[in-house]
Amino acid sequence: MNKKDIANIRKQFKVGNDLLKITDIYNVYIMKESSEIYHEQSQPFELLDEDQQELFLNNFKKVLTGQLDEKLFELKFQREAADSSQLILHQGLLSSDVEDWKAQMLRLVEKMLHDKQYEIDVVVTFIRAEYLKPMKRRSEESEQSDRDTVYSHAFILCSINNTQEPKKELQFDYVEKEFRYNVKVDPVINLNTPVAGFLFPCFTDNTADVNHILYLSGKAHEPDPEFIEEVLNAEETMTAQEDKIVFEEIVKDITGNQLNTATLSNVYEEINRVIQDNEEDEPPKLDRQDVERVLKMSGIEEVNTEKVEAAFNKVIDDNTYELKASSILPKYNSKSIKISTKVANISLSPQDLKYVKQINFNGKLCIMIEVEEDTIIEGFTMIPEAFANNQDS
Repeated sequence: MNKKDIANIRKQFKVGNDLLKITDIYNVYIMKESSEIYHEQSQPFELLDEDQQELFLNNFKKVLTGQLDEKLFELKFQREAADSSQLILHQGLLSSDVEDWKAQMLRLVEKMLHDKQYEIDVVVTFIRAEYLKPMKRRSEESEQSDRDTVYSHAFILCSINNTQEPKKELQFDYVEKEFRYNVKVDPVINLNTPVAGFLFPCFTDNTADVNHILYLSGKAHEPDPEFIEEVLNAEETMTAQEDKIVFEEIVKDITGNQLNTATLSNVYEEINRVIQDNEEDEPPKLDRQDVERVLKMSGIEEVNTEKVEAAFNKVIDDNTYELKASSILPKYNSKSIKISTKVANISLSPQDLKYVKQINFNGKLCIMIEVEEDTIIEGFTMIPEAFANNQDS
């Protein structure tokens, strides 16, 4: 799924939307002391009052919120996994019987509880739903409704949420004129910050993909490997942060960790060009041949196939590994590059990196920034200062 596919489904979670029909909701309460099911409850979603529906709908939106490969991960199911979650979810999706659907979801909960000790009470919520997407926009001149022909997307969504201890309050009773300690014992379910969740199946170009599942990590760049492998039975994944580190280490190994800002700017420009050229397709990936081409096009000398292959093997021990271009490129149109020095911190976009140079001036390292107009500091226009031609670039 790309971010557009995810956004299309996320925006459907609103009260009264006739394009989204949530048939059933199933809540399972898990106790922290025993990691056992304390209570379970299932009912048609439409029987919830509107305020309850809105609370849950906002929670479901959050399961589909976040950057891909940072908080959201499209995972491929393991082949021939024992007690396959892919099969469990598929059976639940196709089931016309509510009790059978609940039984399948309960199998997933049991996998969550296997050898797991929760530190706080947890509520696991499942819904099964159908999203109807019009095949084309309605024309003002046409009498045909945009709802006459639609894509039908049936799915299961799971949201896992922690509970919070109720607040302890001191109250004053005006009638009795006394202070009272108010103790509430009912825990509050934190629907604002899901700790995990998933959507099954994935959707690409209006087609269901039952071989992949969209997983939400509670914290950016920190997917839970145990949950991914043991509960979802999916293959391990790399975060965008890890991809970026791998790329940086590969380039450092090839260049001997010696790059000037102009060359690094060219590298980012080449990667951005790859992304722009593939904007309508799947997010592009760079294999070792692509990395070799990018580095050569960026002006890095003495790059060859042997060096690139050796770097891949050294850094990730796999010269067939593919890096996601969007993960290794800093956000191109924002000030995503940070330069930290003892004197000052500088933020700039990758495309402006070429205007920054590190120079040696009078035996001291300096950062020089090319500007198109006078610099104004605290209202004062700075006077250009001449310096001798003894600097090294």
